[in-house]
Amino acid sequence: MAGDGERHETDESAPQEIRVTDRRRINLDDQASGGASSEAPRLKPTYVEELEARTRAAEQKALDVQGRFEQLRAELRRETDEIRQRLNRAADERFRREKAAFIASLLPVMDNLQRAVEAAEQGGSHEALLNGLRGTINGFENALARAGAEPLSATGERFDPELHEAVDTVAVGPDREGTVTAEYSRGYRMDGALLRPARVQVGRAGGSQAKRAAE
Repeated sequence: MAGDGERHETDESAPQEIRVTDRRRINLDDQASGGASSEAPRLKPTYVEELEARTRAAEQKALDVQGRFEQLRAELRRETDEIRQRLNRAADERFRREKAAFIASLLPVMDNLQRAVEAAEQGGSHEALLNGLRGTINGFENALARAGAEPLSATGERFDPELHEAVDTVAVGPDREGTVTAEYSRGYRMDGALLRPARVQVGRAGGSQAKRAAE
């Protein structure tokens, strides 16, 4: 019993262990862990991010402008095609009208030729036949003039290789050297351009006889 009492007394008199918690360490750990989880460290400066944002905005604006440009170009191409088609239709219509007018102007010439043939078949006078032919020629020349064809002067003019085609030559005096002495077929120009040259005879001084050049 004495042994038990001494052991009990010894236990009560022994100092008890006191646990101390360092709250400062806990707070420091919380702050460290909380800061790492709530905000990531910045890898780029702020002005670099602003430049990148402005670059993206400029690229988007350029894309918008390019799209608008493509749209305007397509509209312009469509309008150009429509104008070209209208001009082509107008040109075709004008050509048909002018062709019809020219053919209509030739119809009186055909009438005169038919009357000349009828007069010759009925034994008409030589003078009447000639008058009919002259009327036909005049009507045809008037039709050519209305179409814009102009006859070229030849006989008595100086020979011009740009306007005349020399078919043959004839001996003439020195004062008529290089002069057109006869016209075999009349030349014409239209709108300033030569339709065909006049086929002519040209005087040549010093020759004893005419020389004919086959075409």
